[in-house]
Amino acid sequence: MDKKLVIIPTYNEKENIEAIIKAVMGLPIAFHVLVIDDGSPDGTADIVKGMMKKECKDRLFIVERSGKLGLGTAYIAGFRWAIEHEYDYIFEMDADFSHNPNDLLKLYDKLANEGADVAIGSRYLTGVNVVNWPMGRVLMSYFASKYVRFVLGVNICDTTAGFVGYRRKVLETIELDKIRFKGYAFQIEMKFTAAQIGYNIQEVPIIFVNRQLGTSKMSGGIFSEALLGVIRLKISSWFRKYPEI
Repeated sequence: MDKKLVIIPTYNEKENIEAIIKAVMGLPIAFHVLVIDDGSPDGTADIVKGMMKKECKDRLFIVERSGKLGLGTAYIAGFRWAIEHEYDYIFEMDADFSHNPNDLLKLYDKLANEGADVAIGSRYLTGVNVVNWPMGRVLMSYFASKYVRFVLGVNICDTTAGFVGYRRKVLETIELDKIRFKGYAFQIEMKFTAAQIGYNIQEVPIIFVNRQLGTSKMSGGIFSEALLGVIRLKISSWFRKYPEI
């Protein structure tokens, strides 16, 4: 039987973490969950460790880090952990229910049954499927993805998506120590690198719902990193030799 891991980065997610873990654990396909907690002062990690001792034993794990080190580095730590523990399919997902846990089944199906190496839960594949975001933020995100797609020349509608599934071989091939960005640009860099190597990337339409509990970690600086970072990413790709499949 294949092994499936959902990586959930957290910082102050006490309102959401127990519910999101239970939602993932309750799916008809068995997913394991790895929480990467960046020293949440609100006790998020304690909630996870309490669940590990009770109902989620052997399927729930945590890596605790000393402070806010960035979304990208959290996922890289999770990817390395997943490779070390020989998971076949590895997924990224937010803790705040902006990604519907049921959509993990769609991403898994793309990877396991439809030949995808990377499966993206896309907000923009069939229009704009975003709920409860301010219009300015929707437009910023949508046109940022359009801009990234144009500059990098990738056929991906939602380049900044944070709901993604990978086959292990993709993460083994991508040189993780060369991934430089930490915010939204991290998501772009991972997808662009997978595309440059030649992996099959497919998108699945999802509905993204803005968090109802807790506080968003989004900032204008994250978007600035993405907008400026893609230019550097494109230029550096002209001089870089990517791994071969």
